[in-house]
Amino acid sequence: MRHGGDLSALAEQTGRQASDWLDLSTGINPVPYPIPQIAHETWTRLPQAHSLQRLRAAARKAYAIPETVDVVAAPGSEILIETLARTIRPGRIAIAGKTYGSHARAWSAAGHTVSITDTRFSAPSLDVALLVNPDNPTGQLVRPAQLVAMAQLRRRTGGLLIVDEAFADVAPDNSLVPELTGLYACVLRSFGKFYGLAGLRLGFLIGPTQLVTEVANRLGEWAVAGPALEIGTAALEDSAWAEATRARLRADALRLDGLLGDAGLSVLGGTDLFRLVEHADATSIHERLIEHGILVRRFVDRPTLLRFGLPGTEAGWQRLTRALTPRAG
Repeated sequence: MRHGGDLSALAEQTGRQASDWLDLSTGINPVPYPIPQIAHETWTRLPQAHSLQRLRAAARKAYAIPETVDVVAAPGSEILIETLARTIRPGRIAIAGKTYGSHARAWSAAGHTVSITDTRFSAPSLDVALLVNPDNPTGQLVRPAQLVAMAQLRRRTGGLLIVDEAFADVAPDNSLVPELTGLYACVLRSFGKFYGLAGLRLGFLIGPTQLVTEVANRLGEWAVAGPALEIGTAALEDSAWAEATRARLRADALRLDGLLGDAGLSVLGGTDLFRLVEHADATSIHERLIEHGILVRRFVDRPTLLRFGLPGTEAGWQRLTRALTPRAG
């Protein structure tokens, strides 16, 4: 699996319908933002400029974006990863750790020389340094002050710092975004994970105006669909929902810790949207979960690890509990 959530392929392999699976493989909020009513014209007209402006304003407030930096919306952060790699002249990029695999693939495909390193990014001749914060799948966090220091070091050597904050909505105090003024750094934000609307395809690049403008030009006109503009704006403006959701996710993550620990799995880390666990027989556990119609994320190159997302219903929690109990049939 390059990504979680590919239930259609799994249904073909197993004969179990996609709707019958409990999908815990994605790290997406299982209790999504309630979709507001969308006017008929939003579906029939081209995306309107004023709707894009409202979305960008909502993103500025929700993400605490300084007025000194710019923001562009795109149909998902995956598109931004690929576009950013093609926008920057091929050079040397270091990616911190065995993290989200799309980064290395996109930068390699765009002609860059990619190396995997630690977060110190000690090589002075790097053109780009990239990290995911909080990391996926470990959940490791680098604090804003450290990120600022990284960006300042990179600037002295003419390099760019990129921070992928796909899971930062659960811990916004650790975001680099409010500190971006004066830094040669940019941040990727994903809308769909925290708001539970991955199918909407919405993401943001935040950073220096020149770089953001170049990326926007590559994306072209009407990059984001009209319904995504409307729903994204409503969700980003709803701070009360966001705060309540953070509290619920925090409680659910702690509940998942207890369930995984009772099943003999060692929790190594994660965020409030997923947990990374280790077990010597992780492959057999994965197979047992598949038999129960539950999909979690496995890692071919690290066979002792599994990543669990959160169930969204009490029935889902009970189903996972039964599957993790060895005596369960």
